[in-house]
Amino acid sequence: MERHIRFSDEDAALVLLDQRYLPACEDDYYCHTVENIIYALQTMVVRGAPAIGVTAAYGCWIAAKEVAGSEDWKKELEAKLEEIAEARPTAVNLRWGVERMKALWESSQAETLEALMDIWLEEAKIIHKEDIEICKQIGVHGASVIDDGDTVMTHCNAGALATAGYGTALGVVRGAVDAGKKDISVIANETRPFLQGARLTAYELKEDGIPVSVACDNACGLLMRRGMVDKVVVGADRVAANGDAVNKIGTYSVALLAKAHNVPFYVAAPLSTIDRNMPDGDSTPIEDRTPLEVTHVGETQITPDDVPVFNFAFDPTPNELIAGIVTEVGVLRPPFAESIKKAFEEQGK
Repeated sequence: MERHIRFSDEDAALVLLDQRYLPACEDDYYCHTVENIIYALQTMVVRGAPAIGVTAAYGCWIAAKEVAGSEDWKKELEAKLEEIAEARPTAVNLRWGVERMKALWESSQAETLEALMDIWLEEAKIIHKEDIEICKQIGVHGASVIDDGDTVMTHCNAGALATAGYGTALGVVRGAVDAGKKDISVIANETRPFLQGARLTAYELKEDGIPVSVACDNACGLLMRRGMVDKVVVGADRVAANGDAVNKIGTYSVALLAKAHNVPFYVAAPLSTIDRNMPDGDSTPIEDRTPLEVTHVGETQITPDDVPVFNFAFDPTPNELIAGIVTEVGVLRPPFAESIKKAFEEQGK
């Protein structure tokens, strides 16, 4: 599945499959402006750390297109890039994508906006293709942690829809299937309140013909206690330097339950999601989203008027609960501070 993020040369726009309406409706959302890009990010037309990074890269080109004709285009462009980078606070790939494009601007020494736009569009397409290949490599390495007959629990959607294609956590599942592992199945936690597991993970896996069942978030303990879960594999929006992983709210609870029931808990994420400037998960800014996502399901209100709600979108999972971090360069093992540092050094980063 790769049709959910594509650049249209004809329309000079980034075209996104609108994930708010899946699986019932497959509509495209066209990003012609920076305002469109920010709206798509904040309302979760597009979501998932790697997909956010790809969107950010194309968003830089769209920002450049917007300032065409301005005498002070450099200053205006800088401001628009910062608007994009600040659209959502938790997923590190958003700023990573913007900073990669800014670094290319500086190194290329492009003097005209037209030259910069050509360079940036090519780079955005490179980032797009790179992410798909990175996810496939995550799948190759992740297949080693999955055994024949495993039922894998996942939380939120860390599949093709959350990346440029193939997926991180679901990339591990797909990698195992592609490697010939037999009888692999998935339990997709529904993932309140936005229901990414029920809507998106189940949608992807059904399309792929991989057996999937949806479970209420609060059923995880019972399923593990009954021996119905062999592995847990989740994605991440940011991994700290010490290996703490920040993922969709509820992931921490799943990790605690996995530890209590001796179920190995893995995180799948590209190196670009590892933030070596963030010492631990508790230091990561946690997005606090609109209460409407909790008080309403669609247009239907489900809570009483004037009752406050918590809608933190992410939580940090401490590294001691994580068996391994599956990346494009291999499965990193504890102690994570050392294995993360070594992985970056081996990549010359």
